Amino acid sequence: MIAFLARRLAAAAGILLVICALTFAIFYVAPDDPAQQACGKACTPERIAEIRGQLGLDRPVPEQFAAFLKGLVAGRSYGTGATAVQCPVPCLGFSFQTHVPVRELLVSRLPVSASIALGAAVLWLVVGVGAGVLAALRKGSWWDRAAMAAALGGVSLPVYLTALVLQYVLVVVLRVLPYPRVAGFAEDPAGWFASMLMPWIALATLYAGMYARLSRTELIGALRQNFVRTARAKGLPEATVIRRHALRPALTPIVTVFGMDLGALLGGALITESVFGLPGVGKLAADAINSSDQPVILGVTLFAAGFVVLANLTVDLLYAVLDPRIRLGAA
Repeated sequence: MIAFLARRLAAAAGILLVICALTFAIFYVAPDDPAQQACGKACTPERIAEIRGQLGLDRPVPEQFAAFLKGLVAGRSYGTGATAVQCPVPCLGFSFQTHVPVRELLVSRLPVSASIALGAAVLWLVVGVGAGVLAALRKGSWWDRAAMAAALGGVSLPVYLTALVLQYVLVVVLRVLPYPRVAGFAEDPAGWFASMLMPWIALATLYAGMYARLSRTELIGALRQNFVRTARAKGLPEATVIRRHALRPALTPIVTVFGMDLGALLGGALITESVFGLPGVGKLAADAINSSDQPVILGVTLFAAGFVVLANLTVDLLYAVLDPRIRLGAA
């Protein structure tokens, strides 16, 4: 198991290095003037020249990339002398428009994005996987047809449309929920829950449909396998056959998709946060795009990519727990 973990960690580190190289090339090598991109739309030539010196754009590209990587693991300083700007580890960039390290911006926005992602994930897992499993066990019944029709409808609806409908129905017409706002869980649990409920439902409507269809397909396939027939032939109760023999192989692809989806959402649900006006990582990225704040866009890109890679690593480890053959085959 230790060797398996070491190989997966090495692979994750290699992927992160490739992502860093590609991101650096896109934001610092491809543009004609990265300093102009970092400074924003309304910037004087003097300010652009100052930022160019702070970024070290006069140095060779390999040295710039080395400083970029060093900032991620040890922090870095933009510029020298009295005008130097400190960027603590992990240095994901410095916003020259807001004069704040990108890491601080991300850390301040992460609780909102995490609240949205984790709450929605619980909701779509319970509803989606539960509906898919019941549909598979009652294949061909009215429940199966109704659940798959509802799943198809949920997948087809754009998140922004679902969010707008929820706000109109629950806030304007029925007045059972307030408009979403930032509320700390410790200070106001009820306000936090009320503010998160509509974003959770909007995201879960989309993802629950996909998980319902996927879990139904995988469970039906697992129930047709020879080892399930053998378990039934031994006289095991049907509930034991489904729980211990059919669900485990059926859950493997669901774990894969869930890891990817949750990792991406922790990096920011841009549309959902923008529609509901919640200041998460996705809203930060949208605002940075509107203001052409290149360092923030770069930082959000690395931040989101890191979550996806971490999610993939977690999925690999869960695979080894769910199916030991995967660990033994990689040994």
